[in-house]
Parts: sequence; C-alpha cells; structure tokens
Amino acid sequence: MVTILFELALTFYFAAAIVSVMELFRGTKTTSRFVLTFAVIGFLIHTANIIARYVIAGHIPITNLHEASSFFSWCIVLLFFFLEYRYRLGLLGSFIMPVVFILMLSSSMLPRKIEPLSPVLQSYWLGIHTVLAFLGDAAFAMAFGIGIMYLLQEHYVKSKRLGGLFQRLPSLQILDEINYKLITLGFPLLTLAIITGALWAESAWGSYWRWDPKETWSLITWFIYALVLHARLTAGWRGKRAAILSIIGFAAVLFTFFGVNLLLKGLHAFK
Repeated sequence: MVTILFELALTFYFAAAIVSVMELFRGTKTTSRFVLTFAVIGFLIHTANIIARYVIAGHIPITNLHEASSFFSWCIVLLFFFLEYRYRLGLLGSFIMPVVFILMLSSSMLPRKIEPLSPVLQSYWLGIHTVLAFLGDAAFAMAFGIGIMYLLQEHYVKSKRLGGLFQRLPSLQILDEINYKLITLGFPLLTLAIITGALWAESAWGSYWRWDPKETWSLITWFIYALVLHARLTAGWRGKRAAILSIIGFAAVLFTFFGVNLLLKGLHAFK
C-alpha cells in the first residue's frame, strides 16, 4: 500500500509538472486549473503515503534518503499551495512543480525499506530538528523559483518584449518582495534547525559541534542566506542580485541535502 501511494503521488506530480511546463508556452485558465488539480491530488495521496509510513515505522518518516527527499517535496508543495492562495502569482507552478517531480523521482530511485530507529535517533529532537530544517529548505526552494521568475521577467523588461509571457508573470516589485519574505521565513527556520541540531548533538555525543560535513555545509548555507539579508538591509541589494543569491543559496541547500549524503561520509549521512 505504501508503495502504491507513493507511485500514485509521483504520477500526479509528473502530470502537474508536464502541464505546468506546457503552461509556459500556451497557458490558459484551463491549464492552470489542471496544474493545481493534479498537484492537490498528488499532495493528498502523498500525505496518505507519509502517514502510512509513520504508522508502520512508529516515527516521522525522514530517517533515510528516500523518506527525506519525499518529505522535502511534500513541504515544498505545502508552501506552494500557501503562496498560490496568498498571492495568486500565476505560473508559479511552472517553476516549482518540475522541482517537486525531480525530487520525488530521485526519491523513487532510492531504497525504501522501513528500518527501526538507531538508538541515537530515538529522541524527541528528531521531529523538531528535521521538520524545522525541511520547512526552511522548502522556503528556500520557493525563493529559488521566484528568483528564476524574476530574472526571466527582468529579461523581458530590458528587451522591451512586453507581450505574451511578460503579461502573465508578476511584476518585478512583487517578485522581489516575495523573494525577500521567503528568505526571511526560511532563514530563522534554518537557524532554529542548526540550534536544535546542536542541542541534539550535545545530548547524543556530548558535543554541540563536530564539524561533520552536513554541519559544515549547513553553516555555509546559513552564511549565504545571512549575506542575502545583510546585503539587502545594508547595501540595498534587491532585485537581480537578490534573485541570483537566492538561486546560489538553493544550490547550496541541494548539495547539503544530496551531495553530502551521496559523496561525503559523516554522522548525518542517511542510510
């Protein structure tokens, strides 16, 4: 049942991603509704999959790379729905749903076996630390999508191509403001994730910080987004610079998530 639910969610996310890409070229109200409908159905099935794994495992299912990638995707879609409801951006799904599908596709290729928790993970910090981290990363993923939209819209403005896709994308001011709000949401969540991770490490290993590869790259990611906020507040870095930095920051997020786990060995490596 768990496998079936996951595959169904993957299928609907795939449909949403395909239609969302089509929407870039020949978007209509119908295609927008299809993107949202497929995403909602996929999300509901995905939620059922996560709940089923939780019931079977007896703990939040984020303890291997398959589960973590799946949960990361779930958080991104959740935030996508919030932004759609709050801002009615239009075309946001075209920049987010392909990312969600790629993450879910990556998750589908990884071992899915549900295993008992190792002693070090049997802590209330597991849910607190990891959920904070994934929600923060989801905010950065959305900022990445908004950053791409900003650069695309800026290209149309500078080239004075004011028809077609230009008219369907939000204004540069709105995109810049939402990018900033997303980073101001993700940054404190990442900060709390690092703090709770340090507290968990102290209780588990007797040391707050061990310069583990994931700890190191989490800190690098934190500094990148701290730079984004600092530069915006003190040097007035807005618009294009902020969009580029949000894209670079998400690249660091992805390396911290996938690169560290697949290429580097450490205490935080998923099995």
